[in-house]
Amino acid sequence: MFLPTTPNELKKLGIKQLDIILVTGDAYIDSPFMGVSLIGKILADKGYKVGIIGQPDIEGREDISRLGQPKLFWGVTAGAVDSMVANYTASKKRRQKDDYTPGGINNCRPDRAVIVYANLIRRFFKPTAPIVLGGIEASLRRIAHYDFWSNKIRRSILFDARADYLVYGMAHASIINLSAALNNGTDTRNIRGVGYISKDKKGIELPSFEIVQKDKKQYIESFKLFYANNEPATAKGICQQHNDRYLVLNPPEPYSNTAELDAIHGLDFERDLHPFHRDNGSVKALDTIKFSIPTHYGCYGECNFCAISVHQGRTVIHRSQASIIEEAELLTRDKDFKGYIMDLGGPTANMYGYECKKKLKKGACPDKRCLFPKICTSLLPDHSHQISLIHKIEALPRVKKVFINSGIRYDLILNDKNHGQTYLEKLTKDNVSGQMKVAPEHTGKKVLSLMGKQGINDLLDFKEAFDRLSAKSHKKQFLTYYLIAAHPGCTLGDMTNLKKFTSEKLKTNPEQVQIFTPTPSTFSTLMYYTGIDPFTMEKIFVEKNPQARERQKLVITSKPLKYRQNRSKSFKKKRDRT
Repeated sequence: MFLPTTPNELKKLGIKQLDIILVTGDAYIDSPFMGVSLIGKILADKGYKVGIIGQPDIEGREDISRLGQPKLFWGVTAGAVDSMVANYTASKKRRQKDDYTPGGINNCRPDRAVIVYANLIRRFFKPTAPIVLGGIEASLRRIAHYDFWSNKIRRSILFDARADYLVYGMAHASIINLSAALNNGTDTRNIRGVGYISKDKKGIELPSFEIVQKDKKQYIESFKLFYANNEPATAKGICQQHNDRYLVLNPPEPYSNTAELDAIHGLDFERDLHPFHRDNGSVKALDTIKFSIPTHYGCYGECNFCAISVHQGRTVIHRSQASIIEEAELLTRDKDFKGYIMDLGGPTANMYGYECKKKLKKGACPDKRCLFPKICTSLLPDHSHQISLIHKIEALPRVKKVFINSGIRYDLILNDKNHGQTYLEKLTKDNVSGQMKVAPEHTGKKVLSLMGKQGINDLLDFKEAFDRLSAKSHKKQFLTYYLIAAHPGCTLGDMTNLKKFTSEKLKTNPEQVQIFTPTPSTFSTLMYYTGIDPFTMEKIFVEKNPQARERQKLVITSKPLKYRQNRSKSFKKKRDRT
């Protein structure tokens, strides 16, 4: 069932006061893909009375006060996406659409939503229950960080929101432990995965907010210390001075294990938009997630432009096959199910079912990465688990097709000498919806190194294998290449070379090209702001001019002259006929 979001629902449930109210920048979609719904159901399962307010009006009292004031705390999140990323393009132009808003018009999520919602609560509830920040916006902005949209170093979001606590990462355990402490009146200062403001320092001290504002090399040092203390098995608590007070971040919570993930995903989700929002239209995100199944969390790819490492973690934790199959069976009983599982995956689809055994015991290595510059010999890719899972779900009554639409790491497929070829053959034959998504991001050696991505040889080998197996299956399907323009270190000349490579080697004119967006808590953003490679401390070129960044994208997306001429002739003929 849905968690309550209206006074009438509270009345029907006989609830006079909720324990916890969660406020989100998304419409309330009750799905395991939505962090606020997941956290709400976890807390409800522990016996707490939980309500959700989705996309409250920030101009008045009516929305934010409709469920009253909670007994224990307010939980505040910007939603599934950082609000500045949701609201603006890489060129800082306002986005017109929002996939998490009914009707699709981007007019319900405020900029810096976490700060706005915390202030909204404080404005109408004096005094108020504690305010707890969570979700990706809070998680990635938990220390002093560079903010692309204001082009400056901002304080920890805890200070700007004037909140009481911050839970970071997936927060499956930390939110339960914090709720119990607040309910029982016990000490909250040592709960893992929780941050707070203190007059006293505690743990490893990062360079202060005031110092990193002025000194870029100190900012690099601050980020490296922060990044190094994100692995639950080895991390220490950290703190950072802001004026006369300290941000304190306790060590991260341990990763949820398979049994815990199974229990979470076995909770009662409606997998639909709450009726409260439906009069305003449908939510596009549901087209993707309603009949998709998350199989695992985390990613050991550690691409420098990606923030998954400091949010979900560098260790992949998967659900059991039994749990996933049970969810698939549940989806087949939905009245709207047409026989298609739209996705079976996670941050990277083919990381399901295996991990480095050393990492599971001792945590991620502090001095090397799993996949870069090459795949570590301790990581043994094994696609047999996902092959088996796909077969079992395909065998379910009413299932016509299972698609793998999450991204694929082709280097892992090529490195799996036992099952990689079988896996790719299975996908090309049965599980590709006309196209397979891969993310080489670039082809220039220097740029790829700064991105933390593998070289081009694997890409070419994979394309050859994909094309060959597609032909064997008598299917006309293709690879979709995700590419990045204007990444730190990338010049216009690099993009020209990329254009030549895609035309001559990949035989395509890419359309899935994005301009690099500096988002908090990534090494690439660190490079963008400082103009320094943090691993070598050497200066690098960074394109910051908005028009020049656009030109880098246009180099790769512009159609060849011959194509434009032919299209012009075709248009002229059509016009003459009419």
